[in-house]
Amino acid sequence: MFKPLDPLLHSELRLAVVSLLISSDSADCPYIKEQTGATAGNLSVQIDKLSAAGYIEVEKTFKGKKPCTLCRITPLGLKAFEEYVEALRSYLNVT
Repeated sequence: MFKPLDPLLHSELRLAVVSLLISSDSADCPYIKEQTGATAGNLSVQIDKLSAAGYIEVEKTFKGKKPCTLCRITPLGLKAFEEYVEALRSYLNVT
């Protein structure tokens, strides 16, 4: 009756990261940190989990002499997000 919820996206911070990345081409870690209110350490751990699952891709570059980590949603991540939203809808439509 209920569709299963993706445990990877069921985390508030990971869901927030994926939601941010869906609406942009890419985002750097300071922006994601600011938008989510996460600590740098927690954000790093959650980004690693999303990357390991193939939901996002992480590119390490430099802006001038400063390191910059860019994150992008992958097609797999977009599909997982859409399925997660659909699963949530199945919970809301129960009467």
